Amino acid sequence: MKPGSSLMKHYLQFKDLRAEEYAYLFERAAIIKRRFKNYEKYTPLFDRTLAMIFEKASTRTRVSFEAGMYQMGGSVVHLTTGDSQLGRAEPVEDSARVISRMVDLVMIRTFEQAKLERFAAHSRVPVINGLTNEFHPCQILADLFTYIEHRGTQDGGAKAADCLRGMVVAWVGDGNNMAHTWLQAAEILGFTVHVSTPGGYEIDPVVAGISGTHCYKVFADPMDACRGAHLVTTDVWTSMGYEAENEARKQAFADWCVDREMMAAARPDALFMHCLPAHRGEEVEAEVIDGTQSVVWDEAENRMHVQKALMEYLLLGRIG
Repeated sequence: MKPGSSLMKHYLQFKDLRAEEYAYLFERAAIIKRRFKNYEKYTPLFDRTLAMIFEKASTRTRVSFEAGMYQMGGSVVHLTTGDSQLGRAEPVEDSARVISRMVDLVMIRTFEQAKLERFAAHSRVPVINGLTNEFHPCQILADLFTYIEHRGTQDGGAKAADCLRGMVVAWVGDGNNMAHTWLQAAEILGFTVHVSTPGGYEIDPVVAGISGTHCYKVFADPMDACRGAHLVTTDVWTSMGYEAENEARKQAFADWCVDREMMAAARPDALFMHCLPAHRGEEVEAEVIDGTQSVVWDEAENRMHVQKALMEYLLLGRIG
């Protein structure tokens, strides 16, 4: 797509794309992953450059985007707060104007969603949210693709993503960026999230930006949230930027550790997911994350595959 054109899309939160676009991305991710596993060269982003801007440290986000862009034939420029002017001596808007004239795509991992949106508003190229305090859309994209891989059906011509409609996701833990993004995904793709958080750490529907309460239910007891769930998922109790609250959070979240009893309350074939890094013995028992229902390693790998599909879509549109 031509930089700055009316067809250009950003991916700043999950609701930036429609259900039919997600169905397409899941299909493309499966094709791209299959090519990768078969060692088939596929370089549609040859001569394209991705700028990665990190104001929050990263392992999975950096490796998945950087490796993915190289595998697709492109190149990467890696910037941190130490070697860029973003939000320091130069206004965010000016950084966007300059960087977007030199690259084809920008991924930003930062604190405030507002900063990401300001950058995107002045960018000539697509901008991707690599994580903010409010949302983590690329992670939920990977989580949903992982669920489809494990529970989708290919027979009878049915679309793989059909398995998402009507499923129940149990979110146990902090009402954070992951939880807010799960709510957006549920509203768009037709499933329900059972949310259980300690008092004072609830989700915020206003921040989530959802239109109603039909896509989620709130449970005081995490065990109740897990009953009948197809997928149980959680995150660290103390997200990046909230380290000063660590001890208080450990006390508040003590009953929100996903354990074997919670998984037993879910469906017999329920999956467990965690966006990582994980703290065994805090938000999840070792027996759960290392157990047979856990798909966290597939989930982590799939960040790369769905992001490759996303970058291809934002730069080239639909293929075929």
